[in-house]
Amino acid sequence: MEAGIVGLPNVGKSTLFNALTESKSAQSENYPFCTIEPNEGMITVPDDRLDTIVQYITPQKTIPAVVKLVDIAGIVKGASEGEGLGNKFLSHIRAVDAILQVVRCFEDPDVIHVSGQVDPMSDIETIEMELMLADIEMLQNSLDKAKRAARSGDKEAQLRVEAINKCLAHLESESPLRNCELTELEDKSLKSYGLLTRKPLLYVANVDEGDVEGKSELAEKVRSYAAEVGAGFVCVCARIESELAEIDPSERGEMLDAYGLKEPALNVLAREAYATLGLQSYFTAGEKEVRAWTIPVGAVAPQAAGVIHTDFEKGFIRVNVYTVEDLVEHQSENEIKNAGKMRVEGKNYVVQDGDICHFLCN
Repeated sequence: MEAGIVGLPNVGKSTLFNALTESKSAQSENYPFCTIEPNEGMITVPDDRLDTIVQYITPQKTIPAVVKLVDIAGIVKGASEGEGLGNKFLSHIRAVDAILQVVRCFEDPDVIHVSGQVDPMSDIETIEMELMLADIEMLQNSLDKAKRAARSGDKEAQLRVEAINKCLAHLESESPLRNCELTELEDKSLKSYGLLTRKPLLYVANVDEGDVEGKSELAEKVRSYAAEVGAGFVCVCARIESELAEIDPSERGEMLDAYGLKEPALNVLAREAYATLGLQSYFTAGEKEVRAWTIPVGAVAPQAAGVIHTDFEKGFIRVNVYTVEDLVEHQSENEIKNAGKMRVEGKNYVVQDGDICHFLCN
């Protein structure tokens, strides 16, 4: 699964992407559409639990979870009608599983704002409207085909027609599809359309160097709006994070202290992006490696085993499970077993975030 970084031009998307992926490419010039084709990169998901596990189980290597990010070109007003190569860029958003919307919350006369003034709520409204208009066009274009199939008695097509009409009515009330109530079957019938406003959303407030906690009026507006609509929110200073990514890791602590940060804000962003995608981690731990494996929230044990190897899902027998807390308390797997804390779970077990698993497969 992957998340797309979107926003208006010149809000700091590419700076943020380069910092996240520690890209050493030259910084883009300060003008719209410097990103034409989407850039892709893998970022690690920082997880303190890995550090805890290796205190008790010493591996040859430690492998964290990763998530894929796509840096998509800036969207402008009229994108749904083709402005600024909008249709091409919207198709890139349609391909991702979640949206990370970067919102400019800083003043800087040297960085041109596409609308001439810094107004994060106006920026959010512009992008939301363009995505809704694109969804309306997609659904309207699909409706006739669905109706023809429905007239032939195709029950799936009949369900799709009902779902499309429900979504169109919702969009016409100027409300995104994230808060449109669809049944599981209705939602599934529309999956292939890649509806933009149905995707989970994380707002990323790009703040000034003097506002790393996002306490300015601009950042507070975005924070409040995100809470109101049930979206995620992260506060980041892309300029600081870009500088941190460029210096030697051994020197980053001093710079973090100077800004009053406990860790790079990008660590928080990576974890929030992971959660926005509906993902979580379980661990395997042994002398060869300690590793975080990525699964969807709600995955059952055979599905989790299948992430390691597809044959493990087919041949799943059972899984032995314990927690990081169990390991800290008892300090070894043998002592966990002796304490009766090593659980044996079957194929219906829903794997929990942070479980340490040993799978037995045929």
